[in-house]
Amino acid sequence: MPRFHVKTYGCQMNVHDGERMAETLVARGWTAADSPEDADLVVLNTCHIREKAAEKVYSDIGRLRPLKAARPGMRIAVAGCVAQAEGAEIVARAPAVDVVVGPQAIQDLPALLDRAALGEAVVETGFRPDEKFARLPPRRVRGPSAFLTVQEGCDKFCSFCVVPYTRGAEISRPLARLVAEAEMLVRQGVREVTLLGQNVNAWHGAEGGLAALIAALARIEGLWRIRYTTSHPNDMDEALIEAHGTQPKLMPYLHLPVQSGSDRILKAMNRKHRAEDYLRLVERLRAARPDLALSSDFIVGFPGETEDDFAQTLALVEAVGFASAYSFKFSPRPGTPAADRPAVDPHEADDRLRRLQALIDRQARAAQQAALGRTVRVLWDKPGRHPGQIAGRSEHAAAVHAEGEARLIGTITPVRLVAAAPHSLRGEIVPAA
Repeated sequence: MPRFHVKTYGCQMNVHDGERMAETLVARGWTAADSPEDADLVVLNTCHIREKAAEKVYSDIGRLRPLKAARPGMRIAVAGCVAQAEGAEIVARAPAVDVVVGPQAIQDLPALLDRAALGEAVVETGFRPDEKFARLPPRRVRGPSAFLTVQEGCDKFCSFCVVPYTRGAEISRPLARLVAEAEMLVRQGVREVTLLGQNVNAWHGAEGGLAALIAALARIEGLWRIRYTTSHPNDMDEALIEAHGTQPKLMPYLHLPVQSGSDRILKAMNRKHRAEDYLRLVERLRAARPDLALSSDFIVGFPGETEDDFAQTLALVEAVGFASAYSFKFSPRPGTPAADRPAVDPHEADDRLRRLQALIDRQARAAQQAALGRTVRVLWDKPGRHPGQIAGRSEHAAAVHAEGEARLIGTITPVRLVAAAPHSLRGEIVPAA
């Protein structure tokens, strides 16, 4: 029986695509291998968001080349956004690669491998999202949490981002199909779904938008929790804001990228919102759900950013108070409008990133300390790092571990939080009354 290994880089959408490729291969008789050394097929499932993404892929291909040379019949596939962006150039530059497949063609991976077995160097980077979901095999998941892709692509065209070029235009899957898939996941033991999309709150598969989808999913018996990511401030409508206060199954955690606190830089980024718009949106969300935990994305050192612009970003972070955030230095992506603009001095960018991350870390630690002594409800989803431990997530998506039996995985229990580590909380399971 042939064996495969998928290595995934990047975002949650890529993680989910990696899972779907694995399910597709398993449905065709393959089994998963723990490492490339044990695999007949290695899939590099790539991300193109950060600088030097393609170079990292070629470096991994270089490490796989001797392994392939020593094992006749072994194949290498490059999938994901680098595959979409680089296309045939990957095969030309790295002849060891047998298949290049873009994110909207992963349903064809087994057929593409059959073509490669005949000696053809295969490149498939077409955009066929409706066909993608219709032809992927039924889901087969393990564990109580699962992703559910509801929307793909992006129409926003932020000046720094390649997603509209690598993932295509925004498309939304129909409500009925999503409800059916969620029901199937629940029958397999899933108790929490995270709705995925490049701009998930731009979902328009039914009247009422994402709030209507959340309401429909909330009616599924056995589905306990709903989350969604990644959202765009401009697509946060009143119905969705209200849902945070009226839908008990919608968890009080929201990833809402802002990127900068400077209106001048936001305009240069083509974000189409102002810092004040974001702050007022946060106010409305917290009015609907006062305990809402927020995370965000930030880019520092964007072309043209001054120290004053950066100070406005720090001021926005201070005003909001984030439970967590992802922050990066600007990295030019070829083909995007911002790629050729004059760069900020790299030492300045490094210093700004350090200062921003220090502020975000202080806020995250403060949020953790404020949580100590509280009782939260944790969905246990896996064993902990140490024997006798289990790990899971609170309502606010905080990672929690505690002493507990493995039989609790897949259940929700009350947990009193007693200690904080850099990226997790330790708790004590509250005994049933």
